[in-house]
Amino acid sequence: MSYLDNIRTFVRVYELGSMSAAGRDLRVSPAVTSSRISQLEDHLGVRLFQRTTRNLTPTEQGKAFYGGACAILEAVDSAEAGVTEITENPRGALFVAAPLGMGRRLIAPEVPAFIDRYPEVSLRLRLTDRKVDLTTEGLDLAFFLGQPEDSTLRIRKIADVQRVLVAAPTYVAARGLPRNGDDLVQGGHECLNLRFPGATEFQWRLVTPDGPKRFRVAGRYECDDGDVLTDWALAGRGIALKPLFEVADHLKSGRLVAVAEDSPPEPVQLACLYTHRRRQDPKTRLFMEFMAARIAAALRV
Repeated sequence: MSYLDNIRTFVRVYELGSMSAAGRDLRVSPAVTSSRISQLEDHLGVRLFQRTTRNLTPTEQGKAFYGGACAILEAVDSAEAGVTEITENPRGALFVAAPLGMGRRLIAPEVPAFIDRYPEVSLRLRLTDRKVDLTTEGLDLAFFLGQPEDSTLRIRKIADVQRVLVAAPTYVAARGLPRNGDDLVQGGHECLNLRFPGATEFQWRLVTPDGPKRFRVAGRYECDDGDVLTDWALAGRGIALKPLFEVADHLKSGRLVAVAEDSPPEPVQLACLYTHRRRQDPKTRLFMEFMAARIAAALRV
């Protein structure tokens, strides 16, 4: 398997543009990563990368080899998937990403049951509210809320998720109860915003009597962690736009109340993102279908 290991390492170095990043992704040391690339270069008799102290760039030979290397790995993965399909005994590692709130509440609690059912599968779960890149990060699949920007990827829709605007009773008592999106903007309400790199302004898409409309909201509080926004809302610091499943318990307890109910947020798609090649892997497909059923059931409760 050493030659295949060398090819897998080359592909990850090529995609990530860094020996150290590829090593972290493959869970091997930088020395092992460098050794594998050197072995592959010796075998091929060419330089695959130009190395300097600051940069690593593929050579023309490296660029030419990348396509073939990917084809080799895809063929091996497909062959292994065929064997796994027959034996009904999936094995190997799954690398999955999900937003923090969704991951903590809907996905992580179900992982042990999946592992118990398929004990030869191991799972790496990354929870983050930032946008992820399946290819460069080596992900098998990623759960998300909304609409992905990359149209080349495949989508498995799971459910439409109801969303709600919420605030603490103390905030409403101090600032008043906004009835709709116009009240939010014209009343100068403190809106708690999920901030991603590259975001230039915040607009909340709300359902009005005249149809969906975008409202440009403002506020002094921003974070890339949705649970932090919930904490700020609980502390009476402003109004947050949240998936209902993330704040349902707080609404039931009265720690948060719904606001601007005359123009509620549009529901958002909850789905799973994957590449065509990943979909061919039985363990990826099994995990996706397993989680889809569990998540849909949880959202119906």
